[in-house]
Amino acid sequence: MLDFNHNPTLSDQITDLIDVGINLERAQEVQRDYLGASRLGVSCDRALQFEFLATPKDEGRDFTGKTLRIFQAGHVFEDLAIRWLRDAGFDLYTEKNDGGQFGFSVARGRIRGHVDGIINAAPADIPMTYPALWECKSANNKSWKDMVKRGVAVSKPVYAAQMAIYQAYMESQIPGISNNPALFTAINKDTSEVYFELVPFNAGLAQSMSDKGVKILSACDAQEWLPRMTRDPSHFECKYCSWQDRCWQGEK
Repeated sequence: MLDFNHNPTLSDQITDLIDVGINLERAQEVQRDYLGASRLGVSCDRALQFEFLATPKDEGRDFTGKTLRIFQAGHVFEDLAIRWLRDAGFDLYTEKNDGGQFGFSVARGRIRGHVDGIINAAPADIPMTYPALWECKSANNKSWKDMVKRGVAVSKPVYAAQMAIYQAYMESQIPGISNNPALFTAINKDTSEVYFELVPFNAGLAQSMSDKGVKILSACDAQEWLPRMTRDPSHFECKYCSWQDRCWQGEK
């Protein structure tokens, strides 16, 4: 029987070339040498240690071209949201006067975060107080609907932790930002629907995330591995972890 799928299509060929270019571009990026504050809400401390130490990922676990395209598309959605909000009358700042991104650096630069934006004003009928942190995400239809149904803190605790620690650490630069709810924005990548939610500052969550960051750095300095988030290597979070094999190697 003839195999009509043996030769790659034109679409396959061009997509492969695009993915090669994306991977070359990524290879030239400066490797992060700090613990990203946006990642502190990840449930496994040991995974964050691997991440901070730039530990090589398991074979075949690096990001595919498709995944990198998804990441880049997310930046495009964020740019659209910025334009939409400004056109709607929001006074939204995404850069400082010097052109740099809003952000913070603590623990001698080993924990850092970069903020999507700061809202300083909005149309009069919008029930907000200012200054307010602005955080934007894009998601597929299933994930987006879950955020709408359950709220970001329950549906995406990593995002909630990110906003809490951002509000806490940006207070010294933007006085009052921790007193006002953040505006969380989620764009449905499948339908272009947009969801907005006001998220009050959670001081307890911010403190626990800060403590967690210090714990992870201290363990890395001491060359000690923190406990995994589960004892089951088949747990779904372990299953999708980039360091699953390395983490469980030699253990049953």
